[in-house]
Amino acid sequence: MNVILLGPPGAGKGTQAKRVAQAFGLKHLSSGDILRAERKAGTELGKKAQEFMDAGKLVPDDLVVSMMVAQIDGPDAGDGVLLDGFPRTRLQAEALDAKLAGVGKKIDRVVDLVVADDKVAGRLMGRRSCSKCGAVYHVEFNPPKAEGQCDNGCGELTIRPDDTEEVVRQRLETYHEQTAPLTAYYRDKALLREVDGAKTVDEVAVSVESACR
Repeated sequence: MNVILLGPPGAGKGTQAKRVAQAFGLKHLSSGDILRAERKAGTELGKKAQEFMDAGKLVPDDLVVSMMVAQIDGPDAGDGVLLDGFPRTRLQAEALDAKLAGVGKKIDRVVDLVVADDKVAGRLMGRRSCSKCGAVYHVEFNPPKAEGQCDNGCGELTIRPDDTEEVVRQRLETYHEQTAPLTAYYRDKALLREVDGAKTVDEVAVSVESACR
């Protein structure tokens, strides 16, 4: 079974992806993970991707999709894979389907974590990070013992540049622009399952696992 997990930034895709992958024995893949793996292995695809990255350019969709398919069709894919946040656009989805068909594979389920913009914005803007040890906190869900201070004694916590209100709103706007046609594409294929991502982590996990069956 090959599953795609969609959702806006801050929806909890990473957390849910790990749980679902473990529950179904799937290999958890993200485009970032794959880029690093292909580069580390020194594959032809990895070398091509490195050329673009070294030049400060985005890796082309076709190359990223090719790397995804290589992983999905690889010997260690096991019972299938879970793609975390990829594809991001309809064009990527169409290219992925075409290349998978070429190796006799397909996407079986697409689960979309639906969370209202205000809820997601609150999650992201409430994050605080330690620049020294990398610890991450949240003012509401996981606050530090002393306000604004790292529990590990590193000092003052900071707000990541991409967690400011202006940037968060822009990220959400971009997400909706790209994802609206993507979700419509999978809905037309009767693959899309929507899950309320605003519930607790455990409740969302149960719903996601149910949607994958």
